[in-house]
Amino acid sequence: MKRFIIEFGIGVDFHGQDVNRAAEKAIQEAISRSCLCGLKEILNIENLDDNVEIKATIAVSNPEKIDIERMKRCFPIGRKQINPVKGGLKVSGLFISEFGDQDDSIEVALVCVEVGVFN
Repeated sequence: MKRFIIEFGIGVDFHGQDVNRAAEKAIQEAISRSCLCGLKEILNIENLDDNVEIKATIAVSNPEKIDIERMKRCFPIGRKQINPVKGGLKVSGLFISEFGDQDDSIEVALVCVEVGVFN
């Protein structure tokens, strides 16, 4: 596999302390900054699911809580590899029970998305 693009994203769940919601936002930020037109126009790849691999390394405070299948659904194409790791950031925020808060923390996720192609 040859790497085609690497992009980073940051996602924040201000209320609810949900590592998966923060990770989804981080993935959305990363992939929204990339246009992969070169996959078809330059590399002439027809079957994107078989010839593209996506690796996402997701750093959150509780990586064991990441729902791998939910993260895979964030990507529209390719074979997907999700690697949750310890990291991200958890800081003090504001507790508002009506917003679904479990405590007063804010969950921040960082993601590195790598898109590779098979030749």
